[in-house]
Amino acid sequence: MATVILVRHGRSTANTSGVLAGRTPGVHLDEVGRTQADAVADRIAAAGPVALAASPLERCLQTAAPIAAATGLEVTVDAALQEVGYGGWQGRTIKELLDEPLWKTVQSTPSQATFPEGECLGDMAARIAGALRAHDAAVEAEHGAGAVWVAVSHGDPIKAALADALGLDFDLFQRIHVDPGSVSIVRYGSTRPTVLAMNTHAGDLAWLKAPVARPDDADVGGGAGPTTSPHGS
Repeated sequence: MATVILVRHGRSTANTSGVLAGRTPGVHLDEVGRTQADAVADRIAAAGPVALAASPLERCLQTAAPIAAATGLEVTVDAALQEVGYGGWQGRTIKELLDEPLWKTVQSTPSQATFPEGECLGDMAARIAGALRAHDAAVEAEHGAGAVWVAVSHGDPIKAALADALGLDFDLFQRIHVDPGSVSIVRYGSTRPTVLAMNTHAGDLAWLKAPVARPDDADVGGGAGPTTSPHGS
């Protein structure tokens, strides 16, 4: 049973301009985003990850670069971790998209939302869940059940992955919020996933090294927690 650290890329130039970047090439981290990427790398290095995968889009590769430098890992680029294919919505401002009839569907019943000439949100959810589980199984097979690894992706795919891990109906995934530069953590098991953290911004992750006595069982009553504080020293 490995553990994946899900990292949303740092803040990008599209984030601050209110544009839905999607898969548009040439969208880079801004100064804040680069600072966020460095901070995430410091947090993650303490967990001793054994593998690092990332979306092929520039903002994710720029976020993964300091993680790779801090951990000595090579970045495995995986197109299955990339952003939603927003099709005709790509490159448009959020302000103008608010008036599109599809906007209400995206908000209330995203499983029924297919972007014009683009991807169905339900298909995206299946794509990201399948990719993460495949990577996770490979990491566990090579490095053992206590291994920690990292996936750098985008807001909606990470939200979908967390909804899947929580067992939520996908139409509820908009209840989850994931900021640029944030870290969420999922431990996949043979019986069910466990969500260890969502949308966190601070604290080293050395506590993820702690062995788990019964990895497929929930701690009835909440358990004693890790011996190392998840908030760092």
